[in-house]
Amino acid sequence: MSFPTAPFTGPLAAHLGDVVVRCCGDDALPVPPASDRTVWDPHSGSADRVGLEDVVSRARAERSTPWPHPRASDAARVHRDGDRTGWEDAAFERQRRLSRATIAAAVTLDDAWIDEVVDGVVLLCEQSSWCWPAHDDTHRVHGAVLATVTDPFVDLGAGEVVAQLAWIDHLLGAQLDARAPGVRERIRHEARVRVFEPFQRRRDWHWIGLDGDVHNWNPWIHGNVIVAALRLLDTADETAERDRVIALAVEGLDRYVAALPADGAIDEGYAYWWNGAARALEVLDVLAHATAGSADATAVTALRETVGFPHRSHLGGDWFVNHADGQARPPADQAWHALHRAARRHGDTAAAAFAASHRHPGAPAATEREGLGRLLRALTDPAWVAASPAPPPLPRDVWLASTEVFLARERAGSSDGLTLVAKGGHNGEHHNHNDVGSFLVAVEGIPVIVDAGRPTYTAATFGPERYDIWTMQSAWHNVPVVRGTGQPAGTDAAARDAAVDVADHASTFTVELAGAYPDAGLASWRRRARLDRAAGRVEVDDSWTFADGAPTGDDTRLHLLLAGEVHLETGGARVIPRGGARAVRLRWPSDVAASAEVRDLDDPMLTEVWGGRLTRLALPLASRTQLQVTVELDTPIEDPQ
Repeated sequence: MSFPTAPFTGPLAAHLGDVVVRCCGDDALPVPPASDRTVWDPHSGSADRVGLEDVVSRARAERSTPWPHPRASDAARVHRDGDRTGWEDAAFERQRRLSRATIAAAVTLDDAWIDEVVDGVVLLCEQSSWCWPAHDDTHRVHGAVLATVTDPFVDLGAGEVVAQLAWIDHLLGAQLDARAPGVRERIRHEARVRVFEPFQRRRDWHWIGLDGDVHNWNPWIHGNVIVAALRLLDTADETAERDRVIALAVEGLDRYVAALPADGAIDEGYAYWWNGAARALEVLDVLAHATAGSADATAVTALRETVGFPHRSHLGGDWFVNHADGQARPPADQAWHALHRAARRHGDTAAAAFAASHRHPGAPAATEREGLGRLLRALTDPAWVAASPAPPPLPRDVWLASTEVFLARERAGSSDGLTLVAKGGHNGEHHNHNDVGSFLVAVEGIPVIVDAGRPTYTAATFGPERYDIWTMQSAWHNVPVVRGTGQPAGTDAAARDAAVDVADHASTFTVELAGAYPDAGLASWRRRARLDRAAGRVEVDDSWTFADGAPTGDDTRLHLLLAGEVHLETGGARVIPRGGARAVRLRWPSDVAASAEVRDLDDPMLTEVWGGRLTRLALPLASRTQLQVTVELDTPIEDPQ
């Protein structure tokens, strides 16, 4: 495959121009070094005291234990049985332990903690590869099941490690020089060999998006490379190389920003916003610091709009719209400070309020789960540390035309009652599930007609066996099986004519689904999903015809995937959602003899969201040309007294 060689010019190039670095040395990154005791003193410093105490206490608890050790045999498992978590879990925990030790060293300036940091740094420097084994191309290129150290692959893992080492060097550089002379040179050597040189030498990295397919790897890796270059290419002889690396990274990042739709939507969904668009916003904030404010991308419409994407995806509580591989209830421990900072920079008060709704008084400002850089930014951001909790915005209606995702709730600012989500789109989206036309219903913010999400990643998840995984198949989404066929993958399997009609009394989504079933012989399959606010009811109407004029057979049916306790009845079902939300009643024509299939769950990525099971209803559609399913809150039983 050939790739373009001319420089890419997108919205960043138009707004940033040539990026000129003006802040260097101890000012290279927007966090004060540990020597600044007005920030890092545990008693009088401005850093988040609760967060410091939390991290340091956990660092102390593990200090006498062995460091986690990612093993070669676990790395090889990716190619043997597809398991990625054995190696990744150990590698991630090693980095998190190092982050905790780094904070302890910054707070105490104690030599023993500096030694602990040096131990962790050298462990990373001696780790054969920073690339996660599931991403490495060594098997394809060299036929090896372990990393080829002479041909390093720059991936998410390499970016995370090199940025972590850059933040450590920035925070503790003087202390490392005093306690372990030479270790900073080792950091720079490994950064050059493993990241800077291959990043510059090889310009066909798939994550740059030279073929037009740009996804969340792009800003995640480019952002980490920029952070590392700002700090680790810091000698006079390296200035030209630093500027070249940053220019390449900004050009690559520009491809991502250019691909962001004007409405800021992310086809990978909410869970991937944090490691896609959020990473872009974060590194642009770093560049604004490094250039003394001259690099300012706040005028880019897509960036401004994507700041609002998280709260536009919010169902209520800790539940979110979860199309694609995201979880409906992702970890609550996100980089809320990054959203808060971006919202302040872009002037989005609703997004700032949404971030602040997750700032709990007396709780740490952040943890190390999302990386050292994010932890440091949170701990030293006075506006975030002092933020007061605010109610989440919960907009009444959201229409993201670029991804054809629609959300409607009964009233703005409240998750009470029913919330409807419906989508069109196509089956070539990033982290795609075959789900064109699917819909979700939440009760008091808790999903009851659901998208399962995805199980734990394995080698199969992003390989040719992806759609053998049940959660990715249309048969396990809230769409029909037509003449025995489900939806195939690919951009050609797409919705048409998606449209919305928003009014105070009701909001409606309509779409044509025939294109998502190219082999089913459909002339049309129209879906209408409507939230009737006046009646407190969701209505989903399907009507269809076949091109050959034949009647609907026994091999056509509608599936509904439910979470909670399901009681199937004639002409409907009563469902008690998880989490204590009010029960709902689903209704359909009484002559439709629905059946229920329980899917037992054992994968932790699913059980931590849905518990031990989901239930799939199958509604046979033989001899019909239309069907209506309604969802209403169950009428409470009157107390006889």
